Amino acid sequence: MNIYTHPKTAKHDAKKAEINARKGEDGEGSVQVHLDPTMEIDGAKVFAIYGKGGIGKSTTSSNLSVAFSKLGKRVLQIGCDPKHDSTFTLTKSLIPTVIDVLEKVDFHSEELRPEDFVVEGYNGVQCVEAGGPPAGTGCGGYVVGQTVKLLKEHHMLEDTDVVVFDVLGDVVCGGFASPLQHAERALIVAANDFDSIFAMNRIVAAIKAKSKNYDVRLGGVIANRSRETDQIDRYNDAIGLKRLAHVPDSDEIRKSRLKKSTLFEMGDSPEIKAIQQEYLKLAETLWAGTKELNVDPMKDRDIFDFLGYE
Repeated sequence: MNIYTHPKTAKHDAKKAEINARKGEDGEGSVQVHLDPTMEIDGAKVFAIYGKGGIGKSTTSSNLSVAFSKLGKRVLQIGCDPKHDSTFTLTKSLIPTVIDVLEKVDFHSEELRPEDFVVEGYNGVQCVEAGGPPAGTGCGGYVVGQTVKLLKEHHMLEDTDVVVFDVLGDVVCGGFASPLQHAERALIVAANDFDSIFAMNRIVAAIKAKSKNYDVRLGGVIANRSRETDQIDRYNDAIGLKRLAHVPDSDEIRKSRLKKSTLFEMGDSPEIKAIQQEYLKLAETLWAGTKELNVDPMKDRDIFDFLGYE
């Protein structure tokens, strides 16, 4: 017996089947679209910086980019935040975003030149701000994808040794987790407090899910804005993470943001030189390569009970 299926129903069922087929590609329950192989970043070492909102990811990313450049590497930093403030200490300005420049040419990317969306910053670091959709609309993953596509079309990645993705807050939804599809190592910035370590645990889970189908692996933790690291170290020991660097809470860092400068432009006082050396040491470690970390993040209630003092 032939059973008639309305064309709209058939189309809906096909779409549903397509979505179901994708589930699990990026972790159980995921409906993320798999990375287009033509959009892979070849040749460069790629790092994605994550962490709780306001923890200092942009400061970390910019100074790490400069440290790589001081080692003689050709560096590209990509800001992945609609606020487009990742690179202002490098460029001394809020540069146009990829979305801004694409809108001006009605999304005809062939009309753009590299200088329309890439700005050279301090010590030769190339800077790009992906931007993002208006609040509450669109997907950050689309923006990251368009940015990488533009960079590849203009052959900008062929002359790059290191790519640093500075990613929005602790958002690890499919869109803003998309830099993990490109990265070799994911780094987490955390302070020695409950909130940033709690957020870090969830980021660890997201990275572990992505690592099932992509080359990204956890590189380690950058302790930031903290005098001590006891809670970070205790958590790391419990799940198999590693602290790669410790940037202490310093008023010089606050001043550097107000001066729209990297820490490598802030003089040579003993305090500043010590922080510069920490970034240089981190860059050397990352360039040499870090071991894959086999981590096992905690459940939310477990880490709630784990953190703190008796």
